[in-house]
Amino acid sequence: MRELAPALRALCASGTRFALATVAGTSGSTPRPLGSVMAVTADGAALGSLSGGCVEAAVYDAAQAVLAGGEPSFHRFGVSDDDAFAVGLTCGGVLDVLVAEPDPALVEEVLASLEVDEPVALATVVSGPAPHGAQLAVTDGGVSGSLGNEGLDVAVAADARGMLAAGQTGLRHYGPRGERRVDEVAVLVTSHAPPPRMLVFGATDFAGALVQVGRFLGYRVVLCDARPVFATPQRFPQAHEVVCAWPHDYLRAEVAAGRVDARTVVAVLTHDPRFDVPLLGVALASPATYVGAMGSRRTHDARIAQLRAAGVDEGALARLRSPIGLDLGGRTAEETAVSIAAELVQSRWGGTGQPLRQLDGALHWSVPDGVPLVP
Repeated sequence: MRELAPALRALCASGTRFALATVAGTSGSTPRPLGSVMAVTADGAALGSLSGGCVEAAVYDAAQAVLAGGEPSFHRFGVSDDDAFAVGLTCGGVLDVLVAEPDPALVEEVLASLEVDEPVALATVVSGPAPHGAQLAVTDGGVSGSLGNEGLDVAVAADARGMLAAGQTGLRHYGPRGERRVDEVAVLVTSHAPPPRMLVFGATDFAGALVQVGRFLGYRVVLCDARPVFATPQRFPQAHEVVCAWPHDYLRAEVAAGRVDARTVVAVLTHDPRFDVPLLGVALASPATYVGAMGSRRTHDARIAQLRAAGVDEGALARLRSPIGLDLGGRTAEETAVSIAAELVQSRWGGTGQPLRQLDGALHWSVPDGVPLVP
């Protein structure tokens, strides 16, 4: 929706009716990702693309039928061996498309969030015993719209917040009243936010394992080390970016450029005070949500003393998660990465870190408005 924001804003402002065709499912090779949209107006204009030309004509006709008073419709496009020239995808994939007329007021709310770079998730009922095409907009500050049932709204809002925090878009399934582990209602949650960043410092085996886990969790992962022999894309193929620079210089530049925010994770795995101390001084003064450093308790004590000597105050030192990770008893680099990931999840949602079988009460944590959070 972001790429069509100016055009959709103009349509809403002018009161022009339009239908949105949304990619609600993909399989195999498809030109556009899940959540991509195409708009068709009541006066015949088409905005955007879903497939680069393969299915647009059929989607256009379906949108016109919806605007003429028809119900929201669901379509599956693909290529079969028997009829490769039928309406479908010549690339061989399968594309599911939902066509519905949206609530313009809700669209305007989503566009307003996009305009000020406020993360927003848009949830749309795709199939099942719920109003097809019904939408719910979810931000950190609230919820707008409805999917037709209060219980479903609560469940989807909870999942949407978790997906939004991770920058993820995908399908989720529920019962008609939001029941978990029921697959009757399919809801597409489209996150409109860049994925959070994970900045991993130190080109070590532990860093390599954490890069993989960080990517799996939905972070955009950057690996940074000052040693050109070790800081290479070949050694860290799962990293989105590998930077060869002095860590504190790189992080200071990222902070100055506004690329370190309240969702950013900083993991210091260098194990060398020449890198650690100046880097942590910058990290602890930044808005990063999580700052962790690897090392033994002896290393931690020496590091804290050096940071104090460098002028880092006690409030900033209290933010430092060192030794990094939760106590899982792991030994390998991969197990250490899991313990760091566990601490990230725990710090995000406020869990106890204890085995669930030892706890009583609800499994899902709640924010003040009572909406359960499911990471």
